Amino acid sequence: MLQTFQNIDTSLFLFLNGFHNGFFDHVMIWITRSMIWIPLYLVFLYLVIRHYKWQTLIILVFTVLMILVSDQLTNLVKESVQRLRPSHEPGLMVHIVDAYKGGTYGFYSAHASNNFAIACFLILLLGKYYHYFFIPVLIYALIMSYSRIYLGLHYPGDTLAGMIAGILIGLIMGKLCAWSLKQEYFSFQQKKPG
Repeated sequence: MLQTFQNIDTSLFLFLNGFHNGFFDHVMIWITRSMIWIPLYLVFLYLVIRHYKWQTLIILVFTVLMILVSDQLTNLVKESVQRLRPSHEPGLMVHIVDAYKGGTYGFYSAHASNNFAIACFLILLLGKYYHYFFIPVLIYALIMSYSRIYLGLHYPGDTLAGMIAGILIGLIMGKLCAWSLKQEYFSFQQKKPG
């Protein structure tokens, strides 16, 4: 069963990794870098500040904790499972960009986990204010995840597992953050006399 999954995952990887050309090589290497997304992160921050005012500080604390949990859990799983990245798999014809192969192990994708955690977290906090907010946020997370396959750094199964882990982490941290924001000690709302 595991070997069947590995064969399907490898075939799908080779298919998806095979869509490459010089233009998209440059695009994907830029997409996978966090610095290019700073303007988008600033837009997210503006929207959070606009609706949560000073409580943004609480949200930022939860965001840092969420990324820390997501990243460290990914590293723990990578070292436990020890599944080679496609870029390190002997004999596999992988399209690699700028000779970057990443670390040795790839299960599961930290990029997918972190970005889907952020996406779910933001959807929980801002989705009620912007009804279609989930569309661009999920597109952003999907593009980041696909870029890792394109660059030869992850199998589709690695990114899918990262997406699932990120969604769970984002939902849990988003619910905890929303609960914390409603607590009396984090609110300046005056109690009604009665």
